[in-house]
Amino acid sequence: MNRVGIIGFPLSHTLSPAMHNAAFRALGMDDWLYDAMEIPPDIPRHAVEEPRRHGYIGLNVTIPFKETSMRYCVPDEKARAIGAVNTIDFRNDVGTNTDVDGLIDDLLAHEVRLQGETAIVLGAGGAARAAVYGLWQQGVRVLIVNRSRERAEHLLTQLTISAGLRDAEVLTLDEAAERNASLIVNCTPVGMYPDVDASPWIDGVPLPHHVTVYDMIYRPEQTRLMAQVEQAGGRALGGLGMLVRQGAKAFEIWTGRPAPIEVMFQACRDALSSRS
Repeated sequence: MNRVGIIGFPLSHTLSPAMHNAAFRALGMDDWLYDAMEIPPDIPRHAVEEPRRHGYIGLNVTIPFKETSMRYCVPDEKARAIGAVNTIDFRNDVGTNTDVDGLIDDLLAHEVRLQGETAIVLGAGGAARAAVYGLWQQGVRVLIVNRSRERAEHLLTQLTISAGLRDAEVLTLDEAAERNASLIVNCTPVGMYPDVDASPWIDGVPLPHHVTVYDMIYRPEQTRLMAQVEQAGGRALGGLGMLVRQGAKAFEIWTGRPAPIEVMFQACRDALSSRS
């Protein structure tokens, strides 16, 4: 049996087993299995080493192990630049970060213009680091907004040192709103179920005209932020596509086969529907 899985804490929300196992079934890969391993946050080495010791081919890595897992694999250039891994292949011990691929691939799939555009990134955690790095790689000028300016400045400094980041700055929400950005990417959990009435965009702050918002949240399907943007005449995209596309990239790393994207999308939709 070829085993892969996800490590993190907590994992009650994860859709990854449903998504990957549906992909294996669709391709007749009956000797592959994806499972979830909920591991306490205080034993990060154990979280990586035990699956390796038990013959797993690879792992997905989620909160709180994305940064600490860098110590127990060989991070590639992308993971080193971001400072976090979310996918490990034990056959060569390489760790990478497919969150970048998931976001950019989904934006491009929705024909969102990137090269030469300006984007506001909300947040300063691991997801925001991946977003800032990925957008910058696509030629986007990035404006970082976070409740803690100090944390946002740290993100900017880290990526400047690790990746040579340019064309990015830290602003307040009011300052960023005046820059006529064409894209907003929400990398915070604000608005995620069950706090569906919350939004990271403060009431009274005008939204840029004709802006596209990409909310990494996928539960609920439409967040309050997405509704705010649509009411202002903009375009709103949810984060399910990023989840599926980053998972598809991991699938291809482990199996060497093209991922059945539509099967993975449907498995996630079915799982979300059953939980609602």
